[in-house]
Amino acid sequence: MRPRCRWSGGECIDLYLLHWRGAHPLRETVLGMLALVAAGSIRHWGVSNLDVDALAELAAVTPAGAAACATNQVYYSLSERGPEFSLLPWMCERRMPLMAYSPVDQGRLAGNAALARIGEPRGLTAAQVALAWVLSQPGIVAIPKAAAPEHLRQNFAAAEVSLSAAERARIEARFAAPKGKTPLAML
Repeated sequence: MRPRCRWSGGECIDLYLLHWRGAHPLRETVLGMLALVAAGSIRHWGVSNLDVDALAELAAVTPAGAAACATNQVYYSLSERGPEFSLLPWMCERRMPLMAYSPVDQGRLAGNAALARIGEPRGLTAAQVALAWVLSQPGIVAIPKAAAPEHLRQNFAAAEVSLSAAERARIEARFAAPKGKTPLAML
């Protein structure tokens, strides 16, 4: 059963994120998040920019383990694929979704000629191809920016795109997966 939020005169926060680890011990922060859920102040909590070691530490705090944490929000896109090496597999094993911020590299991939060529036969923009690729990865949700109503429509349309094996191969040839562990990219 989902906890009911009990703010007087207001709505509940659906997802509250710890954006940076900060100076307080992670254990204290996790226990604070769990207390906020129990009090009905928030429905879910998550983290941002934590790598495997920090997530393992977080998972050890509560009997629910990593399942207590709704998501880990990290920079993930075609040109920032570092999470694929160890973080994404760790999270997928624990059924914790990775929330990809800047999945179109703050708009930089919108002008990528290779992605534009891949999308052109289907009437897709380069940004839609980039976003469709991110969304097609297992365990990924994305939060792309939309600066105009048309961008929002294009983002929604990208969620319906199924890339073919040939399109995926062309994308992989241009944007290679990491061959080793790299620090998480951050904006």
